[in-house]
Amino acid sequence: MVEINAIYEGTLRCSATHAPSGSVIETDAPVDNHGLGERYSPTDLVATALGTCMMTIMGIYAQRHELDLTGTEVRVEKQMTPQPPRRIASLTTYVKVPLAENHPKRGAIEKAGITCPVHLSLHPEVEKNVVFEWGN
Repeated sequence: MVEINAIYEGTLRCSATHAPSGSVIETDAPVDNHGLGERYSPTDLVATALGTCMMTIMGIYAQRHELDLTGTEVRVEKQMTPQPPRRIASLTTYVKVPLAENHPKRGAIEKAGITCPVHLSLHPEVEKNVVFEWGN
């Protein structure tokens, strides 16, 4: 179990503290939902969690197989639904892996990414597209 403690700061902003480390993040409502958009929105954090989780699980696989994925990059594009109820409609994740396209572990690395806990935890109605790019 991990404990997260959050407080509403007013003006559509929150701060959350990760109890084990003391690390703090702040959120703000996006401009298109009555906020100032000066910090991550809660749904931006979902997109961030997806991309970083994918790279983390790929990194765990790489460590086990003595591969170096340093420099792997991810870009996540989040689309919200155009009509209520407001929710994430789709997350498209672009993963750039600095290994050769014909690397023998390519399939296993890709599978590690798309089976990360965040990807598997997202609601089935959220469209999840993943595009891998291989090479330097």
